[in-house]
Amino acid sequence: MTTYEEFIQQNEDRDGARLTWNVWPSSRIDASRQVVPLACLYQPLKERSDLPPIQYEPVLCTRANCRAILNPLCQVDYRAKLWVCNFCFQRNPFPPQYAAISEQCQPAELIPTFSTIEYTLARAPCMPPVFIFLVDTCMDGEELDALKDSLQMSLSLLPPTALVGLITFGKMIQVHELGAEGCSKSYVFRGTKDLTAKQVQDMLGIGRMVSGSQAVAAQPMLGQQRMPGAVGTQAAASSPVNRFLQPVSKCDIALGDLLSELQRDPWPVATQGKRYLRSTGAALAIAVGLLECSYPNTGARIMTFVGGPCSQGPGQVVDDELKHPIRSHHDIHKDNVKFMKKAIKHYDALALRAATNGHCIDIYSCALDQTGLMEMKQCCNSTGGHMVMGDSFNSSLFKQTFQRVFARDSRGDLKMAFNGTLEVKCSRELKISGGIGSCVSLNVKNPSVSDVEIGMGQTVQWKLCTFNPSTTMSFFFEVVNQHSAPIPQGGRGSMQFITQYQHPSGQRRIRVTTLARNWADATTSIHHISAGFDQEAAAVIMARMVVYRAETDEGPDILRWVDRQLIRLCQKFGEYSKDDPNSFRLAQNFSLFPQFMYHLRRSQFLQVFNNSPDETTFYRHMLMREDLTQSLIMIQPILYSYSFNGPPEPVLLDTSSIQPDRILLMDTFFQILIYHGETIAQWRALKYQDMPEYENFKQLLQAPVDDAQEILQTRFPMPRYIDTEHGGSQARFLLSKVNPSQTHNNMYAYGQAVYDVLCAFLIGLLFAIYLSVCECQIVTTALNPMRGQNALVHYNSISEVSHVNIIFANFMDGGAPVLTDDVSLQLFMEHLKKLAVSSTT
Repeated sequence: MTTYEEFIQQNEDRDGARLTWNVWPSSRIDASRQVVPLACLYQPLKERSDLPPIQYEPVLCTRANCRAILNPLCQVDYRAKLWVCNFCFQRNPFPPQYAAISEQCQPAELIPTFSTIEYTLARAPCMPPVFIFLVDTCMDGEELDALKDSLQMSLSLLPPTALVGLITFGKMIQVHELGAEGCSKSYVFRGTKDLTAKQVQDMLGIGRMVSGSQAVAAQPMLGQQRMPGAVGTQAAASSPVNRFLQPVSKCDIALGDLLSELQRDPWPVATQGKRYLRSTGAALAIAVGLLECSYPNTGARIMTFVGGPCSQGPGQVVDDELKHPIRSHHDIHKDNVKFMKKAIKHYDALALRAATNGHCIDIYSCALDQTGLMEMKQCCNSTGGHMVMGDSFNSSLFKQTFQRVFARDSRGDLKMAFNGTLEVKCSRELKISGGIGSCVSLNVKNPSVSDVEIGMGQTVQWKLCTFNPSTTMSFFFEVVNQHSAPIPQGGRGSMQFITQYQHPSGQRRIRVTTLARNWADATTSIHHISAGFDQEAAAVIMARMVVYRAETDEGPDILRWVDRQLIRLCQKFGEYSKDDPNSFRLAQNFSLFPQFMYHLRRSQFLQVFNNSPDETTFYRHMLMREDLTQSLIMIQPILYSYSFNGPPEPVLLDTSSIQPDRILLMDTFFQILIYHGETIAQWRALKYQDMPEYENFKQLLQAPVDDAQEILQTRFPMPRYIDTEHGGSQARFLLSKVNPSQTHNNMYAYGQAVYDVLCAFLIGLLFAIYLSVCECQIVTTALNPMRGQNALVHYNSISEVSHVNIIFANFMDGGAPVLTDDVSLQLFMEHLKKLAVSSTT
């Protein structure tokens, strides 16, 4: 018999979907008491090797306000050639091409294993994707050369039919013409002026017709670039936009030459103590305007490379005086931000314009200081673009990350989709509360829209300008069925996700995923509902809700909300006797949820101390788009142990796991850290690994490195690689993540008794000589400042002091104390149990 864990995993592998609850409460009141909302994590481009695209269009329900797509959950009358929609129960005739279907000859969309299926629309126009490189030239020569090398490399990774353009910016902005022969030409714009799409169109001459002879001469080369809405091939071919956006196959040499000739921004910095005058906001406005007036509603990427903050014009985040640092979290909290609000307004408007036309904006930020990612965040969050943050364009982190943007699947196509829309349909007993992810609302309302709004609500459709196989959306649902109208036993609720997108080949495709789960009466079958709880999906859903709220709410309010939700969940589904914390128990499929919430509270998503606003923005951006597994790693990092005692094994993310004879590998998603314990570090420093007789030690050192390389080769963006050891400065990254069960304050890891022994041992040392001479009994009393309890320890001879010394040594082998005032997981759980079982809470 399949367990719930196996059922959940099978559904994720097949449909790319994880639900917080896999059995649904049958009434609105019962659902509201579940604490964790009914929600779904969905990957619209989940890779499946057995999912070939079907070369015909889907069959739709004929009811105007339904339009659901035929799926395996529909009832079919093969004799009458009718099917019943499982959402609105409308009886629909099959189209003529389905005349030969039978129970033995079913179309793919009716086969149960194809609850996810993909259609290719043959009648849709094939449009190649568009890529614009938006390059900051305000950086030193070494950085610019490294960036140019990466851009030239990317030309070989783009499809030959893809259109590509180049815009560079510093104090001025240059839109480079790629169709010029004999010499390079560019149009120069002032960096202090915000231009509309109409102004860009007029200044670049986009839309003006050229002479007939020129059009005829240009037609063979540009015929495949027909613009959406253009009348006739000649109109598309004669459009001057083709001077700025050319197929890679036609302009790769010219563009490669242009890139190799790029120089640093020629405008000198006035004096020392000044910043470059950088016009990021104006340049981005021109790039958005160029695409808006030339390729609306067509898949396109603006790939923005910035080496510093915007210091002039629209979108400015700091002035050119180096003595004025860019804003910090403290400045934002004190409202000491001169440029922030105006800059956010500018970039938000650009993001909305780009998203409306299906264009995405990537930001590759490589600098030692902040570059303004916080102000520009909606450019990536709303359009689904990549946000990559690094120290240098010359680092392997950037180079390999950028190369992976153009990764290809088994068929040789880019692993990305463009210009998508995602529509959600659900049973009558459900309504859609909203969605959270890299998307924007399309404000399409129908009777399925809920009044309870979570995330981007009041719609059933969202725009996804670009997405890849790991992109994960979260959708929230409200049960609206009344308690007085029970659902018949065995009834099932359904939801359907319909994703239309532009494939990298230019084809339009539709991917349809249909899910169904059982209803249950919470008054009689609460154990069935609780057994279907997916704590991993729930943790990610709660994390996304928290991060979404964190954009507008204060930090302490967010933490209080998390705590209240956790207490309510434990009260609802825990087993306990009132006012008896020791009796509290959680079922296995709930047991990890408090641990996830504990680490979420301590994570960089909510704790902004020691992080810049740009770093916080980057971390939150990644959590809102990655799949469940990667999101869980971000919330609670994975820790592996390597030692001579056995094969590598996962260990607790706890100070007790830090042992002198261990090597630890920690994966936080953003960092891959290898930590060498004190003894291992000493052996390594003595070069034992280079001696033939210590080959096993060499293999032990190499094992975590090999495992780390496997992670580094597949993850996007590439994580930062850290190799450190006991006492090393970068060991702080490990110590900041582990549960501080043992700190400088409490020594809590081995309980009260060990703490008392340690205190007694320290006092005993002061009297060691006296004890060795005198035979009298010395009584020492240790006071625990955390608990206010006394412990009595007797020493009759120096041998007993030695015995305590052995205990102390063993204790120190149990893990390194962490210098922190954070509450440990153990203490957190104690308080949670007390509050959950309290009759007054």
